[in-house]
Amino acid sequence: MSDPSSTSGEQPPLGSVAAASLHVGSVSAASLHVGSVSAASLHVGSVSAASLHVGCAMWANKAWIGRWFPHDTPSGSELSVYRTWCNAVEGNTTFYALPKPTTIDRWREQAADDFRFCFKLPRTITHDRRLQRADSLLDDFLRRITPLASWLGPIQIQLPAAFGPDDFEALSGFLSRLPMDFTWAVEVRHPAFFEGGAAERPLNDLLASLTINRVILDSRSLFSADPRTAAEIDAWQAKPRLPVRPVATGTAPVVRLIGHTEPTKSLDDWSQWYPKLAQWIGQGLRPHVFTHTPDNLDAPELARRVWQRVNAAMPAPGPTLQPLPEPVRAGRQLQVDF
Repeated sequence: MSDPSSTSGEQPPLGSVAAASLHVGSVSAASLHVGSVSAASLHVGSVSAASLHVGCAMWANKAWIGRWFPHDTPSGSELSVYRTWCNAVEGNTTFYALPKPTTIDRWREQAADDFRFCFKLPRTITHDRRLQRADSLLDDFLRRITPLASWLGPIQIQLPAAFGPDDFEALSGFLSRLPMDFTWAVEVRHPAFFEGGAAERPLNDLLASLTINRVILDSRSLFSADPRTAAEIDAWQAKPRLPVRPVATGTAPVVRLIGHTEPTKSLDDWSQWYPKLAQWIGQGLRPHVFTHTPDNLDAPELARRVWQRVNAAMPAPGPTLQPLPEPVRAGRQLQVDF
């Protein structure tokens, strides 16, 4: 599999975004607050310069009970076990609905100090309103997650595939009004943003000027073999098939690795990412990497294996990664072939 940093073949040049632009000057938050919500007094937790956060799309999966998590893990307390496996989660739940305040409180009680929630903005903002006339909805969202401020990673703005260059003005206006004392990441899916030139260059320049991360999705492993299982067929239909854009426009790159059902194949297919992530960490960036497979059966172990391989790729002398917790495992661990 080709180097994700390559710009040959299907990877056209990324315009003016280069390593020199990875550390963009700070943007004043005073004029960027949307509505009345500000993170200035929330004491968002600091992270070591040598940190790698890894995780999955969710922290609760029935198939993990007895396979990875203890057989007696109570429903509703999965996060307290998951946090020993991974130190981050994508938090897809907020894309569909705002969690209740009591739910937020429960998550806060179960999260470890260095754990990071990388929530997605509600689809009412990104898909229904398409980032327009959505300031009050954003205020509601930020108020709701405020109790988790110390555990927040990049908040993801996942845009629909139909959101393209014609919507750039709406994107620019929305991003310019965000409270920049939160960390943000934008995921685009329109093909024009992956072709270089007229559409992609302004996008990358905008994100870099605001120190907003561009979510990087790599689904090559999934699409490298014909689907055989029902889960693989569903994933082929649902997951984006777009060129990989390994560009860091902010200080906390978000990388979503969409793998194959066979875990060893996924780890091999992702091999070019390990030195790339190690390089970013050496530059002072704080990557957040999420592993996906068609059935997500082995996603927690895959996330830990990715961490191990990036750790092995860290140059010496240099910073060392903060270790992951010792996982709470099933009492009788199933034999899983990795």
